[in-house]
Amino acid sequence: MPRTRSLAYAELKVGILTVVALALAAVVVFMLSGQGGFFWQRYSLKTRFPNVAGLKPGAPVRLAGLEVGSVRSVRLDGSEAEIVFEIGKAYRSQVTDQSFATLGSVSLLGQSTVDINPAPAGRPVPEWGYVATGATPVQVADVAATANQGLMSVTRLVEDVRDGRGTVGRLFTDEALYRELRRFVEAAQELTTGLAEGKGTAGRLLQDPKLYQDLETTIAHLQDITARIGAGEGSLGRLVRDDEFARSLIAAIESLEGVAGKINQGEGTLGRLANDTALYSRLTTVAERLEQVTGSLAAGEGTAGQLLQDRQLYENMNQAASELRSLIADIRKDPRKYLHVKVSVF
Repeated sequence: MPRTRSLAYAELKVGILTVVALALAAVVVFMLSGQGGFFWQRYSLKTRFPNVAGLKPGAPVRLAGLEVGSVRSVRLDGSEAEIVFEIGKAYRSQVTDQSFATLGSVSLLGQSTVDINPAPAGRPVPEWGYVATGATPVQVADVAATANQGLMSVTRLVEDVRDGRGTVGRLFTDEALYRELRRFVEAAQELTTGLAEGKGTAGRLLQDPKLYQDLETTIAHLQDITARIGAGEGSLGRLVRDDEFARSLIAAIESLEGVAGKINQGEGTLGRLANDTALYSRLTTVAERLEQVTGSLAAGEGTAGQLLQDRQLYENMNQAASELRSLIADIRKDPRKYLHVKVSVF
């Protein structure tokens, strides 16, 4: 009987030690699992994503890259997925209304995670409150879709080139375009050869040192002229540098503007000529009459017209003038010969 009692006591001690060992092991495993401590040391939060990209319960929750909790549930709520996760209460002051939750991954092809940026300046999100959703980084599926679209575009481009579409396609398939391009290349080669041999103006400019020196001298002269203008020499220099000359020029322009204004208002002879229609009509009439007179003269009409057109009449008048000059000269030499004065007394 005493032996049975001691055996039962020994078994009880073994059981107690086993339970204690299992409890300690559970505590150690729980603390090393990085899930934010015991349940009384954690609190629950929520967030929503239009696409969770394969996020599963148990996925880690990271704060500034540090694992501080885990995802408890993922369920579809309407058109979005609602995620419930737990983090340690020690980080409550870091998860505020200014924080954003995004989807991340442990590696490029690894497990999805919930990443939260710390924002201690805001107000802490209460338990079971929602953390705002930030922009989701580009996922591998998005990269694959973009790459697939790029490959399809390249495939279509290759097909267009093979079918002769577009400039590049015509270049590959159109023999005439290829020959034209080849002739263009040959002409370009001839041009560069001519330039290298000093042919033409550009070739001489490249090869002839004297032409280059003349061009350099011309540029130096231009620089000297611009320097003199900048120094205020000459008329252009005075126009650029002399304020008094500039003011005089402005005053002259203003005077011309005043004269133009008076002409537009009909003041003075020019103003009346520019604005008085009656005076313009009279001048037009005079011009028409002068045109008629000059036409009549050109046609030989009238005495003046015959004088201009009739050669015989011109010669006769010229001869008569010559004889008149000769008679006047003779009278001056011997007035008694031509002048007889007879006085009679009755």
